[in-house]
Amino acid sequence: MTGVNITATPTTLECIRPWRDLYRLDMSCQIVHDSIHFRSGWTQEYLLTVGDMPAGYGSVAVGGPWTNQPALYEFYVVPNERLRLFELFRALLAASRPVSIEVQSNDELATTMLHAFTPQVISEAILFHDKITTALSVPGVTLREPWASEAPGLSADEWRWRRVVEIDGKPAASGGVLFHYNPPYGDIYMDVEEPYRQRGLGSFLVQELKRLCYEGGHVPAARCSPSNIASARTLQRAGFVPCGHILKGVL
Repeated sequence: MTGVNITATPTTLECIRPWRDLYRLDMSCQIVHDSIHFRSGWTQEYLLTVGDMPAGYGSVAVGGPWTNQPALYEFYVVPNERLRLFELFRALLAASRPVSIEVQSNDELATTMLHAFTPQVISEAILFHDKITTALSVPGVTLREPWASEAPGLSADEWRWRRVVEIDGKPAASGGVLFHYNPPYGDIYMDVEEPYRQRGLGSFLVQELKRLCYEGGHVPAARCSPSNIASARTLQRAGFVPCGHILKGVL
């Protein structure tokens, strides 16, 4: 295990694409930070090598919310080089110098490294996947597409996936589906206006957004803050089941 040159070298998304495909296959679930790779200036990719052979990759978020606070968020090593996991991860840390590690608990390799290299780990979000088909109904509600005045600045695609719940002609809740997860997953979001809360509108809307998602050839998923008990209950009533966490540790 000694005497072999182990490196982490800055590279492009195109260079690591074959190993990202393997990572996605291994995960087999929604990948919350998948879209970061495709946002210009948001990520720096690293190719991991053992000797002169590629062994995997690492990804560090450097733009958007992570500007001046780089966070390592993906780490993949091919199976035949996993006896060198710690050496490869140390090389990645030395090359990229992140201030934190932010990964999904579904990712066994990265989660193991997170707990090994950071003194304290917190959950920033609970992830949910769909497991139960519900048949919720709320008397007197209307589900419709948004009006232009209700959703200014939305793209045509975002408009297609957004819905409004109306009661007595007044908007009571709204939500939609975003596609920053890896295909075929869609991220459901919703909000209920204060006067209309605790009436079951949120769970009804999530249920209908799930149906819309499936009809469009996608798989619904969702997430919420660990402290937001109301949102977690809303998602569960609509058939979502917890399946993981977004974990963060400061180096």
